Amino acid sequence: MSKKDLFLDLAKPDQNGFSRWVKVTEFQNKYFDLKLGNGGSWCRKSSPLAKEYLLEFDKSITKGNSIDAIRLNGFNKKENFNHNIRKDIKDYYKKQNCVMLGINGKSENTKIEIDHKDGRKGNNRISNLTSQSFDDFQPLCKAANDAKRQICKICKETNKRWNAKNLKGNPFEFYEGDENYTEELGCKGCYQYDPVKYRKTVVIKVSKMAAKEAADAVFKKLYPELE
Repeated sequence: MSKKDLFLDLAKPDQNGFSRWVKVTEFQNKYFDLKLGNGGSWCRKSSPLAKEYLLEFDKSITKGNSIDAIRLNGFNKKENFNHNIRKDIKDYYKKQNCVMLGINGKSENTKIEIDHKDGRKGNNRISNLTSQSFDDFQPLCKAANDAKRQICKICKETNKRWNAKNLKGNPFEFYEGDENYTEELGCKGCYQYDPVKYRKTVVIKVSKMAAKEAADAVFKKLYPELE
């Protein structure tokens, strides 16, 4: 039984999709798999449950920002982006290391998740299984994917892209474009969108800069009178 079906079995929504408040303390015995880890993957906005139902969370019972209870507030009638990923793409990436942290482990935070590079998930081509391409995705461990999800959320709210210099040692803010998100460029150029492309582009840029500086220095040494 999937986690979605487990929760529906516990919450027992009515014919209109409304349920009672289900406390997280009820996630025991048969429903133990519903216990929330970091992010609560089975009830996040991109989950199968949230695609079908409107979810409401109560965080007022205990201290902090943890979810204390969940209920369903009817069916979600909004047209959603299809998050499904074609099997051959998942099979290809699931054995690879995280492109951010270089790991592929067995613990919750180190397991590989197949990430949609475009954090806004508004491209109908990528939503269609038949037109997806391998380059639309990348392998991220759960910890890196959770962090990227929050970064993309802020970008969507502000239209300001994440600066790669937030990571010490990165010499450029973006490998293409600037901090301003545009529909024309989209997410391309952002480190979060494609850290591998960022690194490759940095090597090329630095090599060109070094070659030009070396050529200028040699030229000045050979022909100082032309300065």
